[in-house]
Amino acid sequence: MRVLLLSAYEAVSHRYWANSLMTQLDDMAWTLLSLPPRHFAWRIRGNPLSWMLKERGTLSQHFDVVLATSMVDLATLIGLFPHLGNARKIVYFHENQFAYPQSSDQMPQVEAKMVNLYTALAADSVVFNSAYNRDSFIDGARAFLKKMPENLPAAKPLEALREQAHVLPVPIPARHEIHDHEKMTTRIVWNHRWEYDKNPDDFFAVLFALSDAGVAFELAVLGQRFHQVPAIFAQAEQRLARHLIAWGPQPEAEYRELLNSADIVVSTTWHEFQGLAIMEAAQRGALPLVPDRLCFPALYPSAYRYDGTREGLYSRLHAWLTDPSARPEPLQTTAWEWPAWRDAYRQLLEMPCSSTRLIQAV
Repeated sequence: MRVLLLSAYEAVSHRYWANSLMTQLDDMAWTLLSLPPRHFAWRIRGNPLSWMLKERGTLSQHFDVVLATSMVDLATLIGLFPHLGNARKIVYFHENQFAYPQSSDQMPQVEAKMVNLYTALAADSVVFNSAYNRDSFIDGARAFLKKMPENLPAAKPLEALREQAHVLPVPIPARHEIHDHEKMTTRIVWNHRWEYDKNPDDFFAVLFALSDAGVAFELAVLGQRFHQVPAIFAQAEQRLARHLIAWGPQPEAEYRELLNSADIVVSTTWHEFQGLAIMEAAQRGALPLVPDRLCFPALYPSAYRYDGTREGLYSRLHAWLTDPSARPEPLQTTAWEWPAWRDAYRQLLEMPCSSTRLIQAV
């Protein structure tokens, strides 16, 4: 089976998914085309043109399956290369633009939302990494279209998409060695992108308060850093200096070792569709502490969730850091690993085209 894998905005999580998928299903003939994760507004509208001008030879070949991320303008690409319409077309949503929180300096991404929508409508199968991603896409698209000048009858096709969509998470590799966390320590890890949507202000505000209260802890602030970062990071580096054991992106080996030694991994995010960073740390024995919103209620039992407020996070962290008996047992993560999902991905790719395509169900 020949599979064309298209990744129009190859962020870290997208590359992780694509590489692991090709590794896990290595008996299939993969062709990967990807574009760098920069210049977002251009990338999401210009990816068909970029590929047409640079990859015409590849795109002119025959493929049995076209597997595209939701950043790909699939409808336009098929218009430019009509024979690709004969392949089975699958779109994978790592995220969706309808649920992305906007900062004060961002303009609404109307065109990005429309690309997401057109791509879903052009596909034979649509896949989301979580039920929250699916539902926020459908509900967001319905609300978005209600604001448009025409009273479009969109409810039926969107609800048909909700019913027909698949939910397949990005699996993580299985692990056989587990870090020994029997000895209680107080090492906290933050391993998210250094951007406003990950809500670092709440995280650091709580750590400032814990530090001022004399609570002992170690802190590793990891994750992907960009040219511009929220101002709170510079303040935190100074105010939490005595707690820091690592600051900023680390080489792969050092990053994995820091995850292995972590006791608690925290999220305060306003934007998460699955949360691979939290999953990877939890798999290595760190206790995840996540807000009771977004994708997290479906993935984490209540013992690992707080109410989403600074006060709730402070209360839970204070208890976990000062009282060993307050900590839950390490979370079992085998349900997130590749052995649990390999067959489902294979079945998705090998499924024949059917008459249940969304646009035909309207």
